[in-house]
Amino acid sequence: MWGDIAIAFLLAFITAYVVTPYTIRLARKVGALDVPKESRKIHTKPMPRLGGLAIIAGFMVSIIYLLIMMSIEKTINLKDYNNYYIKLIGLFGGAIVLAIFCIFDDIKGINPFVKLLGQTLAALIVTFAGIRIDKIIFSSFLNTLITEEIVSITITVIWIVGITNAINLIDGLDGLSSGISLISCISLLMIFALNDSPIISIILVTALGGAILGFLPFNFSPAKTFLGDTGSNFLGYTLSIIAILGVAKTYTAIVLIAPLIVFALPLLDTGLAIFRRLIKTKSVKGIFKADKEHLHHKIMRKGYSQKQAVLILYAFSATFGMFAIILLESGFWKSVSFALMVIAIGAIGAKDFFKIDESNIEYKNPKR
Repeated sequence: MWGDIAIAFLLAFITAYVVTPYTIRLARKVGALDVPKESRKIHTKPMPRLGGLAIIAGFMVSIIYLLIMMSIEKTINLKDYNNYYIKLIGLFGGAIVLAIFCIFDDIKGINPFVKLLGQTLAALIVTFAGIRIDKIIFSSFLNTLITEEIVSITITVIWIVGITNAINLIDGLDGLSSGISLISCISLLMIFALNDSPIISIILVTALGGAILGFLPFNFSPAKTFLGDTGSNFLGYTLSIIAILGVAKTYTAIVLIAPLIVFALPLLDTGLAIFRRLIKTKSVKGIFKADKEHLHHKIMRKGYSQKQAVLILYAFSATFGMFAIILLESGFWKSVSFALMVIAIGAIGAKDFFKIDESNIEYKNPKR
């Protein structure tokens, strides 16, 4: 098993690392460039934004190779995992549909509603392939089995589209979305290991993590390329599905809640963005209107640099991930005490660790 996990990581890492420079050239050739025309943009020069293709390539090459080799060696039988081969076909099919919409968006730009349609179609392909949320935990004592197929499909589609957009919306600084996704992969991997999840789920999340790590050197500040909508949507889409597959065999409340905690940071940012834009525009269409009020924008306005803001959000994401892991292994009170200790220590050391540029701070109602 460990050999297969190592192969999943290394093959995805190497493929993504080697392919990324080619995606940079491709983006420049087809005009898939992020030109900083709007004030909310942090970068100052046109940036290639098809880097996500390298992550997709690394993930696909690693998974397809391993599935073929493991089937030949008879170390895995996908029919034994509730017809996992159908679910994997759905995962890949949905990814292709989503990639088509997003590649076109990265090159030419499309209406947000059209992109939402692509996300929904991809999610529907997955659900009809058998990947569904069919259990909801309200408490340790109140569990609900979803027997209505339409309800299960609806909840699953909302989950997939929601996580996809959450990862996409937080992609505002060099390395932010890719780094948080990598932290999510590591957290889910540990949760799956503790939960004795199917080996295929562990391989999927390991391959995705390897592909992200292979791409991250080109994306971390100062970035040479961006994920683009192709990459950020693929990350959110794949993570949401892997989370379902990894906990599908258990109905333990904590295990089902754990992925939600892992994605807490991007979900919080997305929730605040939706609420903020609805209040400001008083229109559903206003939800899709980009602004400069995301968490990373607010941190930078406190005087932190782009790289510092990314590292701060990495720390928050890692804390949420560890909270979920400790909650699963050791219980509620130990996980809460851990989170409080991290917050306290971070608050004490933040000013000394990061040098704040006071020229970036926006002052309101200054004293004259």
